[in-house]
Amino acid sequence: MKPRGHDSKSAVLQALKEVGGSAGASRIREKLLTRGLDIQPRTVRLYLLQLDQEGLTRLVSRRHGRVLTGRGEQELAHANIVEKIGFIGPRIDSLVYQMNYDLLTQQGTIIANTALLSARDLAWATEVMRPVFRHRFGMGTRLGVVREGQVFAGTTVPAGMVLLATACSVTVNGVFLKHGIPVTSRYGGLLEVRQWRPFRFVALIDYGGTTLDPLEAFIRAKMTRVRDCARTGNGIIGVSFREVPTPALAEVARIKKAMNEQGLDGILAVGTPNQPLLDVPVAEGRAGLVIAGGLNPLAALHESASLPKFHSLADVVDQGLLPPLRL
Repeated sequence: MKPRGHDSKSAVLQALKEVGGSAGASRIREKLLTRGLDIQPRTVRLYLLQLDQEGLTRLVSRRHGRVLTGRGEQELAHANIVEKIGFIGPRIDSLVYQMNYDLLTQQGTIIANTALLSARDLAWATEVMRPVFRHRFGMGTRLGVVREGQVFAGTTVPAGMVLLATACSVTVNGVFLKHGIPVTSRYGGLLEVRQWRPFRFVALIDYGGTTLDPLEAFIRAKMTRVRDCARTGNGIIGVSFREVPTPALAEVARIKKAMNEQGLDGILAVGTPNQPLLDVPVAEGRAGLVIAGGLNPLAALHESASLPKFHSLADVVDQGLLPPLRL
């Protein structure tokens, strides 16, 4: 698809925001392609020059490219909401298609979430997140730490900062798809946990009607209690609700076990054919899955001290960049 005029410039702005830092035309084009938008690098550069003139972007350097300005952030915030509806679903599908992690070789790419924080807070942050990983309230036990000046998923880590990367729960979709199991992403939600077990949903947002990852919205609104959950077994965590075909349930159990052994476990509950799971109904011929949000370790940090920048579905990266955290 080739958008034109104002739509194209808005798409370039949105792609730059998704990078989460500075980026050049080539990196921005990669982001656009994941949304099905084919804009050539030369044209992207032209739009960036126009956005510079409008005060919406600012050139950092030839090497690092551009960043959004405050006016650019405001422009995106006031973009036509109708154009945004349903964006998350296609974004999930695009990243899942690009993923190629292989359970047998334990090599390949997975999907990552990212957050930036001060380098001096790294030791504190690791200790806050460790119980979340230990009790499997995140997506496995993997944590990437990227130092200043290094590049991760197109983002150059600023001076004095570190980038934290966690495995996104959508990685489950990619692994299942590689084994011929289609997964339908239905909802992002908040799950109440009691005595270390899933108890009930307290909120659900349909992926089909939102531009922002529901878990991001819940975390930014301070609606989670991940840190309490990891310390006491009682709290509220971010999860997603997915569906799989019922004939695949035996294979789902096998894959779940393998992912657990590889530090990529996140499936908290598997339903029975055609039956609601935690009171959430499923389509005929399908069973539900409740999957812990890969953002939950970052949510624990946000509950303690607001993180200025964190993003779900950041990009597809090599699994080796997210080693298992020592628990």
